[in-house]
Amino acid sequence: MMLLEPTYTIDQLFIRCKAGERKAQELLYKQFAGKMLGVCMRYATDRMEAEDILQNGFIKVFQKLTDYRGEGAFEGWVRRIMVHTSIEYYRKHHKMMQVVDMEEAGNEPSVNPIASSNLDAKVLLGFIQQLSPGYRMVFNLYALEGYSHKEISGIMGISEGASKSQLSRARTILKEQIAKMEGKSYGYAG
Repeated sequence: MMLLEPTYTIDQLFIRCKAGERKAQELLYKQFAGKMLGVCMRYATDRMEAEDILQNGFIKVFQKLTDYRGEGAFEGWVRRIMVHTSIEYYRKHHKMMQVVDMEEAGNEPSVNPIASSNLDAKVLLGFIQQLSPGYRMVFNLYALEGYSHKEISGIMGISEGASKSQLSRARTILKEQIAKMEGKSYGYAG
């Protein structure tokens, strides 16, 4: 006879986790780990780095449970912690950041690199992970998380202009990688 774990709502798990119940923490982790690993993967250079970020993020989630006020979705609150943990990891492990001159960035076309219908999500994630840490952070914060350049400048300690130029350069690099990949997949020289 197989025993099934009881089913809890997120609110019930939250209350039990605040009370320090290890089993509830494990269930909460299982509930969100997959989605949150996806968030961490966008900021990390590889899966091992993303798993490190995920673990650090969940430690913070459990430490900060009393800070959650019930405003907005709990999953959104957890996601925000994962994003900030990714940024902290970046600051600690990737000290140098590439900055593009604004004049150079101004000459680059602003094209959405995700517009290609033939692009697989895993391929795009791979391209994003190949970006330099600075470009990757700005691209993710702006294009995927919805932060403004002003917010990014505050988070990363760079100017708004640097944020804009890094986004522009990241988009250009992604566009080139997508074009090169599509050229290869259709047999064209690229």
